[in-house]
Amino acid sequence: MRQYGGNRLGLAVVGAVLLIAGGFAWLRGQGHLRGLSPRARVLPERTADALSGQPWVPWLVALVLVVLALVTLRWLLLSLGWGRFGTRSGTGTAMLCVGLKDVEGLSRAAVRVLGELEGTARLRISLSCPPGADVGAVVGKLDREIVGRIRREVRDDELGAVVRIHVRR
Repeated sequence: MRQYGGNRLGLAVVGAVLLIAGGFAWLRGQGHLRGLSPRARVLPERTADALSGQPWVPWLVALVLVVLALVTLRWLLLSLGWGRFGTRSGTGTAMLCVGLKDVEGLSRAAVRVLGELEGTARLRISLSCPPGADVGAVVGKLDREIVGRIRREVRDDELGAVVRIHVRR
C-alpha cells in the first residue's frame, strides 16, 4: 500500500504549493500585500531586461510548462488506474500470498482477471521475489498448487493464466 501513500503525499504537496502560489497571486493582484503594489514587477529590473532581450525565453518557459503538464497528467491517469487492464481479485491475491508465505522478501503480489467483458477471461498473476529466492521452487509451487486453487476460487478450472515473476536485483 506504499504507492497509495506516495500518491496522496505527492498530490498533497503539489496541491499545497499550487494553493499557496494561487493565494499569493490573488492577494498581490488585489493589492492586499503591504509594500507591494499590484503593478510591481515580479523579477528584478536587470533580470527582466536581460530576459526580454532573448526571443527564446518565452518558448523555453512554454516548453517547460507543457512538459510539466504532461508529466502531471500521466501521474493522474496512472493514479486513477488507466493503463491497467482487468479487475483486481483480492481473494486471488490473498491465496497467492498464503501459498507463498514461506518465500522471504516477497514484495509485490497481485492477481487480476482480464477480459471478463469480452468472454475470454484469463488470469494475470504477478509477483516480485528477492534475488536470493529459489525461483525454480516458486515456479514449481505455483504450477502444482497455487494457480489451480486461484483458478477454482476466482472463476473455473478452464481459466487461462499468465504468471509474471520479477526477480529484484
